[in-house]
Amino acid sequence: MNITVVGSGYVGLVTGTCLAETGNNVLCIDIDENKIHKMKNGEVPIYEPHLDILFHRNIKANRLNFSTSLQEGLDHGEIIFLALPTPEDEDGSADLKYVLGVAEDIGKKITEYKIIVDKSTVPVGTAEKVEAVIGKHTNIEFDVVSNPEFLREGFAVDDFLKPERIVIGSSSERAIEKMKKLYKPYVRSGNPIIVMDEKSAELTKYAANAFLATKITFMNEIANYCERVGADVDKVRIGMGTDSRIGKRFLFPGIGYGGSCFPKDVKALHKSGKDSNYDFKILDAVIDVNQKQKLALIPKIENYFNNSLSDKKIAIWGLAFKPETDDIREAPSLEIINELLENNCKITAFDPEAMPNVEKKIGNKIAYANDMYDAVKDADALIICTEWSIFRTPNFDKLKGLMANQTIFDGRNLYEVNDVLAENFEYFSIGRL
Repeated sequence: MNITVVGSGYVGLVTGTCLAETGNNVLCIDIDENKIHKMKNGEVPIYEPHLDILFHRNIKANRLNFSTSLQEGLDHGEIIFLALPTPEDEDGSADLKYVLGVAEDIGKKITEYKIIVDKSTVPVGTAEKVEAVIGKHTNIEFDVVSNPEFLREGFAVDDFLKPERIVIGSSSERAIEKMKKLYKPYVRSGNPIIVMDEKSAELTKYAANAFLATKITFMNEIANYCERVGADVDKVRIGMGTDSRIGKRFLFPGIGYGGSCFPKDVKALHKSGKDSNYDFKILDAVIDVNQKQKLALIPKIENYFNNSLSDKKIAIWGLAFKPETDDIREAPSLEIINELLENNCKITAFDPEAMPNVEKKIGNKIAYANDMYDAVKDADALIICTEWSIFRTPNFDKLKGLMANQTIFDGRNLYEVNDVLAENFEYFSIGRL
């Protein structure tokens, strides 16, 4: 098929590249001329494992192309994916100005039947709004489909190529059959294509992310309680996770969730509830607890240094909100850095991918190390904010020789407590004895 993807950010580029990988001819559209120029020259603008291989392969095969022209995109595509930003507005709602703005342009430029697909995460009722905006400018037949993405940063390529499920929200049999045909190569192992109405599809994405955020937050609450009563959250987690009704995933406590999805989607669903005179009391708690959890290590650090942090040299391992991404949106590391800077700490950080993004955001307020061991030179303490694999088996003897003080504050519970203590480090983690 000929496919157009409007928006070449994280979701759009992964979607376009993976659709090209199964033989479709894909044209990615973006208003950023510099980004389009770079992609035409083979430069992948985001970090996502394995994306570069598919990106270059499909450019070489001429199945993946780029343009700044929406008209060109409309002329090219049978199916037009809208993978546009829906940033958090001041009141927590999802700002639809980009989605509706492109819908307005489509209405003015459309010349034949198209399937317009909302791929962005959008509030309930967005498909109706898109349909109304396009429809006020044209009498050409078209269909609007809600097709939410379920891509995990760091695993997005696998998630697209081998999805657990595909959700198609539409009341048009013509559009449904076309979408099923498009996605058939991705579900050969039998995973379902689930067809539902547009509003239910829109809510499915929000509900899924809000539930996972709630699960993470509940476990963080349990971890905080463990510290007060002397229980071990790792043992509790294992005991809970073996219950098939609960499952093992998303039970690892830490310093809170971040990223582009969970924080924004939870707040957007919460605001959508208020707009419909419904109060999501659970989400009230999730938002509040997660924000506090990002700073869960700070009291431990202050207590350890007797509330005297000025001029302490602190090393930080991990800046991205999770491993295998350079995304720092809502990253707990930034909250911790801000708090430490307010206490006049000197910070040196290392992250395999996210340092350029942090430097763009906060500049030279902190130092950036060449590697994980460079970061800890003469450090009074090490804080771990992201569970990158390279941090899981450090050379503790090397750390001892480099650090001024052998103390680790682990926000991701990377190590067994007794193993670190046996190396003669002082070790503080989340919810463990």
